[in-house]
Amino acid sequence: MKTIVAGRVAVTATEFIELALGIDLELFTGSPTESVMDRAARLDVAREVLADLRESDPEAAAYAESLMRALPLKEPRPCGRRTRHATSRRPLHERAAVTA
Repeated sequence: MKTIVAGRVAVTATEFIELALGIDLELFTGSPTESVMDRAARLDVAREVLADLRESDPEAAAYAESLMRALPLKEPRPCGRRTRHATSRRPLHERAAVTA
């Protein structure tokens, strides 16, 4: 069975949501490759769209707002932990030779 929304066939669940609610998901979730400036501009537009949605369609606005909170797509950052270097410690047999 095909899912048709507004005369268009939605192939994926994401497309169905976009067609049914009229919400561009990437506007509210972002892209992992966007720069800091692109993210700031996208969020400004998303806030304006969200303000309009609150007046016209509160349910869609609630969904869009939950997307902004729940799905921040960011590039993974280093955790700040240092890895151990194998060269920082002498092998056991070398330590034994120094103490003997």
